[in-house]
Amino acid sequence: MNTEPEPYDVVVLGGGPTGENLADRTRAAGLSTAVVESELVGGECSYWACMPSKALLRPGAALAAAQAVAGSREAVTGALDAAAVLARRDAFASHWKDDGQVSWLESIGAVLVRGEGRLDGPRRVVVRTPDGGERVLTARHAVAVCTGSRALLPSDVPGLAEAAPWTSREATSSPVVPRRLVVVGGGVVGVEMAAAWQALGSRVTLLVRGAGLLPRMEPFAGELVAAGLTEAGVIIHTGVSVAAVEREDGVVTLRLDSGEGLEAEEVLYATGRAPRTEGLGLATVGLRDGSWLEVDDSCRVRGVEGDWLFAAGDVNHRALLTHQGKYQARIAGAAIGALARGRALDTAPWGAHVATADVAAVPQVVFTEPEAASVGLTAAAAERAGLRFRVVDYDLAQVAGASLQADDYRGRARMIVDEERGTVAGVTFVGPGAGELLHAATVAVTGQVPLARLWHAVPSYPTVSEIWLRLLETYRDSE
Repeated sequence: MNTEPEPYDVVVLGGGPTGENLADRTRAAGLSTAVVESELVGGECSYWACMPSKALLRPGAALAAAQAVAGSREAVTGALDAAAVLARRDAFASHWKDDGQVSWLESIGAVLVRGEGRLDGPRRVVVRTPDGGERVLTARHAVAVCTGSRALLPSDVPGLAEAAPWTSREATSSPVVPRRLVVVGGGVVGVEMAAAWQALGSRVTLLVRGAGLLPRMEPFAGELVAAGLTEAGVIIHTGVSVAAVEREDGVVTLRLDSGEGLEAEEVLYATGRAPRTEGLGLATVGLRDGSWLEVDDSCRVRGVEGDWLFAAGDVNHRALLTHQGKYQARIAGAAIGALARGRALDTAPWGAHVATADVAAVPQVVFTEPEAASVGLTAAAAERAGLRFRVVDYDLAQVAGASLQADDYRGRARMIVDEERGTVAGVTFVGPGAGELLHAATVAVTGQVPLARLWHAVPSYPTVSEIWLRLLETYRDSE
């Protein structure tokens, strides 16, 4: 067994989108970089999350859009072709092969090391390879942990583990459509997968412990998404918990805390995420295995001496979203490059070494029908933050562009105005295609654009973006 150390400037643990982007930045800085990956290069997003889930959701949204307009409605009379949808999903997941991603990694000059990597003291990584061997990698400048997160199953539900429930991975990769599906959890994964499989022909029941869906967004977002799911045929139960689960002869039986029983071919648990840091060797550098990694705004891990250990993406728990992980990766990669050259991180142009958008202006789209999109603060978050703010609401259906999109368009917009700064602190849109409105809001929130300047950003007519004019008019008229 050859355990002679292999030196690199940077070692990246995890070859998902975050690890790929970080490696791209360190290679651009001229640093030799090894990427350690135990599964598929491209990670969760490419094979079990963003890409396959949106491929499952898009056909239902396209069908709903066609059925929402007179003329096209009469031309579309059938249901989705489930086999065609699943085949298209498989193509977007590259049939769970990472050849293309490996080629890209090689094209930037990074070295791929397949296997399970773990820290073995400062700047040292031991990799157990698929053949049972070991490789020792050392880092001259930095080790970056980009191992992401995994689905978290509750440990207090009798029979759950034995029932082999779906997690987000099985929900996005199943080769068949279950006749009946129970989804536990009213967050983003729960509502998106309920929408996708209902559209594909499953009879879906959604169980939510709380009072409503999407609890981190404005309450009206959850209400409108719940209405859309209900109209599509999803049965929603709120304020319920699962007391026990049993699988027998291909049928899963769930007993609720109310005593009611439900049966289905599959049950999906979408109830949270945990960091993929178990067995990572964190204890060898004074940290705790299995924990989230706390970082500063340059993604340097706190509690470790020296500027050598970084963590980007889900694993640092700042914002569990692929686009935010990629953003952090660009920040961390640039910071590593600067430190390797002896440069101070606070001297970079336009804050290239400091992450802020993953805290203050996090955009997110929920791809249900209708879509829910938000960035920045909700009204409840603004109140908790002690801001002096004003809530501005507007019915999206009253915008000319929206009424052209669908004959019975339903949606809502909310703008949170920071009264002291005269800027937009948060925006939420709910409605068909609402996600395409979000980046303008993200720019407004991130750039702290004064409302007095936004007034002169004239939206094209007749587009749904005219909602900005209506929100600003409503704000002005309420003074």
